[in-house]
Amino acid sequence: MARNRAENGMWCVIKTAKNLLNTGRGIVAAGLAVGAVLTGLGAAQAQDDSVPAVDTTDPFNLPESITLLGKEDPNLRKATAVVNGFVITGSDIDQRLALMLDANKNLQVSPEEMQRLRLQVLRNLIDETLQIQEAKSLEIGVEKDEINQSYERVATGNFGQGGSALDAYLKKIGSSSQSLKRQIEGELAWQRVLQRNVEPFINVSEEEVNELVKRLNDSKGTEEYRIGEIYLAATPENEQAVFANGQKIMEQLQQGGSFVAYARQFSQASTAPVGGDLGWVRLGMLPTELSTAARQMQPGNLVGPIKVPGGFSILYLIDKRQVLTADPRDAVLSLKQISIKFAAGTTQEQFDARVNQFNAGLAQLQGCSNVDAIAAQVGAEPVVSNDQLSARSLPDQLAQNLLKLSTGQYYGPFGTLEDGVRVLVLCGRDDPQTDTEPNREQLAQQIEDDRIQKRAQRYLRDLRRDAIIDYN
Repeated sequence: MARNRAENGMWCVIKTAKNLLNTGRGIVAAGLAVGAVLTGLGAAQAQDDSVPAVDTTDPFNLPESITLLGKEDPNLRKATAVVNGFVITGSDIDQRLALMLDANKNLQVSPEEMQRLRLQVLRNLIDETLQIQEAKSLEIGVEKDEINQSYERVATGNFGQGGSALDAYLKKIGSSSQSLKRQIEGELAWQRVLQRNVEPFINVSEEEVNELVKRLNDSKGTEEYRIGEIYLAATPENEQAVFANGQKIMEQLQQGGSFVAYARQFSQASTAPVGGDLGWVRLGMLPTELSTAARQMQPGNLVGPIKVPGGFSILYLIDKRQVLTADPRDAVLSLKQISIKFAAGTTQEQFDARVNQFNAGLAQLQGCSNVDAIAAQVGAEPVVSNDQLSARSLPDQLAQNLLKLSTGQYYGPFGTLEDGVRVLVLCGRDDPQTDTEPNREQLAQQIEDDRIQKRAQRYLRDLRRDAIIDYN
């Protein structure tokens, strides 16, 4: 389990706009499929697992106006550090930053934004180093063979080739296999630290699961939301700066930046390792500020930064559904596609005449039995078939129209002169079954995972506090 989570999470950062998996779903969909925290977990948490409140008092009695004595701002450091004797070089920063920039290659990154990203990558590398060092201090090993095997699996799964293809790709974008393998080592090491020092001490009682099952059954038919969140902690003293930082992140996301990549890099919530994915939640379980915003959102919408207790949040609505109610979008469709293409230089008159001919041929369709014959008759492209296509994987408007059809009917024709014209024939449909009872084992596991993440957050905070870090 730890191996799979490490590989899936790590690849969310380096997958590019080229859609290496050829799924057409993009980085966000791939990343957000990793892990989820189910509805109602907030109420199920033990008291000692809650995140400590931020102390807003000022024990230092600092002045409102700060005057620096010297020529340099001590916070503007070069992106290098020594962490308990381990050196993080500028090249380490550059290579890891290249992964993040590649995941957001359509963005125009200003020099100020680049500096901010470098500092965030440095902080991430420091945490990664502390995690690896903690594993070694506990004599928890991650063998080179394991790292290499994980690297090969990533390469094969995304390129269909061995590690040499991934080596070449990373080199091309300014990164390296060493940087990615270091990240793999960090995630595997940290998972094993948690397995030894945290997981054995997490318990989920039968009463807690029963309570959660009851709440889910009581709320059957009500809407729940799958939400991604980037949480930025703030105090009254730095509130304005954190808000400005949140606005910059929003600008990057609105320009096409990867929500998963930004959540992993910037979010200070326990869900950061899974790209900010909160899982399926009911609005009543969210802070009022977030529930009010989410209620107005549609899947794919972004909103923020929203002021919440302790900081600011940026929300991304991934999806909506009804609790314990079958969602038609989970239906599996069997489709056949008939399409025609147009040569360069085709006039509008020629296009219209060809579409009319196409429509005349479609009028002779008799379900799916003569699709191939009609395609040949109208001079269409070879028929494309797919018997296992989830309606959820299709664009929302197209899915809604297909779900209105009966078997043997078709949707279309639709298209343009440039892209061609096509129809989709519905040849079969397997509707999802209604869940009559939540899966108790999954609920218990997800409560446990959420608690582990909260403990892990505090564990890492303690490692940072005790570390000796020298900045260059």
